Amino acid sequence: MVPSDSTGCLSYSSYDVAIVGGGIVGLATARELILRHPTLSFTVLEKEKELAVHQSGHNSGVIHSGIYYTPGSLKARLCVKGATMAYDYLEKKGLPYKRCGKLIVAVEREEIPRLKALYERGLKNNVRDLSIIDTKGIREREPYCRGLMALDSPYTGIVDWRLVSLTYAKDFQEAGGTVVTEFEANDISMVTESPAGSTDGMNFPIAIRSSKGDEVHCRYVLTCGGLYSDRLSQISGCSPEPRIVPFRGDYLVLKPEKHYLVKGNIYPVPDPRFPFLGVHFTPRMDGSVWLGPNAVLAFKREGYQVFDFNVRDFGDALSFRGLHRLVMKNIVYGVGEMYRGIFINAQVKILQRYIPELTLSDVLRGPAGVRAQALDRDGNLVDDFVFDGGVGDVGSRVLHVRNAPSPAATSSLAIAEMIADEVEGRFSL
Repeated sequence: MVPSDSTGCLSYSSYDVAIVGGGIVGLATARELILRHPTLSFTVLEKEKELAVHQSGHNSGVIHSGIYYTPGSLKARLCVKGATMAYDYLEKKGLPYKRCGKLIVAVEREEIPRLKALYERGLKNNVRDLSIIDTKGIREREPYCRGLMALDSPYTGIVDWRLVSLTYAKDFQEAGGTVVTEFEANDISMVTESPAGSTDGMNFPIAIRSSKGDEVHCRYVLTCGGLYSDRLSQISGCSPEPRIVPFRGDYLVLKPEKHYLVKGNIYPVPDPRFPFLGVHFTPRMDGSVWLGPNAVLAFKREGYQVFDFNVRDFGDALSFRGLHRLVMKNIVYGVGEMYRGIFINAQVKILQRYIPELTLSDVLRGPAGVRAQALDRDGNLVDDFVFDGGVGDVGSRVLHVRNAPSPAATSSLAIAEMIADEVEGRFSL
């Protein structure tokens, strides 16, 4: 584990740039910035006791290859580039990973045209080593999987993204950066006055204050707040939209004696009628196999248990017109997801379409993750990157990463380059 330079006990410090948010995007960007500007001072401020404990530590652990995304889109380019950079980084650092591949499997004839279109999309995105395989090819790759046709992506892999995040943090600290944990930013504003005998108010005009009363002064602020990106924007006087609505994904896990059923990632053909990808089979670096997830509204932004509840988080979600519209457009799908979350036999029934030998007695309830889904007021999922700043004394010195959509972990090093470019352009570092 990467030690922090402070655990919430500082009262006042000054830096050229403060990065709020110690998840994988914030840490990758902090690393990129300090490597580009070694003479400047940087700090990462994280509200938890440890780094990368939320989305960066609650995910499927997949290294995606870039198949799904619209050709030429930013997501497609960043994912393909990011996957290559990730594999190079893992090799350089000696971090464990497995290039176990992925099959996207069509189990019904009506899925085959969509599968072939996905193949063409992957080729346009320059995804490596893609091929279409038939039933025999599926059996050779996944002996227990059944399907009519599949898209084979051997470049897809798995890794522990939290371990990668902590390695980014180690790079950052070794380059001279400071990590401060237990610092929950609740105010970003102009410095009102400098300590006696100090000119910091002129040199470091932005004050970030924590819920414990600590302060960090800086010249510029970058926020990578994930599940709290909208609230960080609001406290600095910037736009409250797009709004973050949390969706919890509950996984099942295969019992250890049934791990032989799955060798690599097995995914469904995406259904364009529905907003999320659907359940899949995912092997993990620790040898376990996760099945899922579903996608249901979380009643707490960091609520990993079914009954976790926060009044403010729940109220913010329910009062947002965009969520109302999303629900109305997907009400049947949403009810189905809730049902499958409660009755795991319904989830297993879907999984049996791909591995018929799977039974209810082969699975247990597993972990969960919470996805920071950005929504606009019309109920559309915000599917690309959103940067936000503002005007005036504070807004002109703050850059918010409002949305870093999946696959942000895979793309993290490429995203970091893009954000660093944006920071340099806005703040003339």
